[in-house]
Amino acid sequence: MRRGFFPGESDRPIPAFAGQNNVWRFEGKVAPVGSHPLTLTETLAPLHKMRDKVALITGLDRIFQHGTDSHAQAASCFLTSVAPFEVENSAYPLARTLDHIAADKIGRTTPYATLELSCNDHKNNIESIYFDNMSWYGTGHVAPSMRNPRAVYDRLFGTRDNTRFRNITDLALGNANRLQPQLSRADQRKFEEYFEAIRTIETRMDRIASVKSELVTANVKRPEDHLPRNEYIHLMGDLMVLALQNGLTHVGTLMAGPERWTTPTNWEGILDKPQSHHAMTHAPQNHLEDLLKLDRFHISAFARLVERMDNIEEANGTTLLDNTIFTLGAGLGDGTTHQYNDLPLVVAGGGGGKLKLGKHVHCQQGTPLANLWLTQLHALGIDRKTYADSTGTLSEIMA
Repeated sequence: MRRGFFPGESDRPIPAFAGQNNVWRFEGKVAPVGSHPLTLTETLAPLHKMRDKVALITGLDRIFQHGTDSHAQAASCFLTSVAPFEVENSAYPLARTLDHIAADKIGRTTPYATLELSCNDHKNNIESIYFDNMSWYGTGHVAPSMRNPRAVYDRLFGTRDNTRFRNITDLALGNANRLQPQLSRADQRKFEEYFEAIRTIETRMDRIASVKSELVTANVKRPEDHLPRNEYIHLMGDLMVLALQNGLTHVGTLMAGPERWTTPTNWEGILDKPQSHHAMTHAPQNHLEDLLKLDRFHISAFARLVERMDNIEEANGTTLLDNTIFTLGAGLGDGTTHQYNDLPLVVAGGGGGKLKLGKHVHCQQGTPLANLWLTQLHALGIDRKTYADSTGTLSEIMA
């Protein structure tokens, strides 16, 4: 069966169940450990424009702690700071997550130490919070995600209590236009780009609100099943980038999809009818083309944000992307078999000059995912000897 994320993926067998290691192959041969030129598969092709500022990381593993569902650990423990079996009286190897540990150092001067967003605005009563949250203050203490774009917007701009001016451009544009003639040409351009980005967000929020209203009027039982999911993901991503651009936060997480939700969702312009992404992964032979389309969409959504961040100028000729570490990943290496090894990971950004990307790094079999998190903490200037079950750092991506 052909799959499309990893280079040479079509040459390897379908991996075994969780905990069983699988050998990744490149051009039909066992992949050598170390750095390689970045080869973009059909799924990863949307990253081509930014190939010098992204790195594909393969071969990183996690350890599944038996006693809970593999999906639940995949989400909740993806960023955890604790090794498996180290937390007493908990079925989950879960403690304070990477975002909050980073914010303890770099989030003290921003209005929001962290920003937790999720692209899941509906509930599934058969699953616990461990299937739908990746950010945790500590064991058993979830950091609640914001899931409604309007609520996020109101929180960022304080528009909730001003019903007359629900959009910030309505409130600020008059005064801003009077200021504009006093700005240099370069600053005027930045000003126009910034407000255009906000206008676009406001227009898309209004569109989603209108669709919701129409579905409710039509007495659709579950209106959230019919909302344009891809548009929703784009909108939440843009809100996160806007918060970083404004300095409202230095640390953010965005959970693109919940674990094991059975609800069909509407992938407007991608799939011809609402589908449950999770259900599709358990019958890949029947949905291969559609699964590849969704994989490519998620990569394109990531690439879109990477490009946007690279176009936001900051001090000293750098960009927001140059000064950020932006990671796309998942807690399962394969959605069909639930294995925890060879996780799909793409890292973008410069980390303030601390990262050197533009390559494919294949790690030695058994290398913990925590090595990547420890590397990123070091790039942020956070001095830790270990993180969770780490055994070292990934020197290949350090400048």
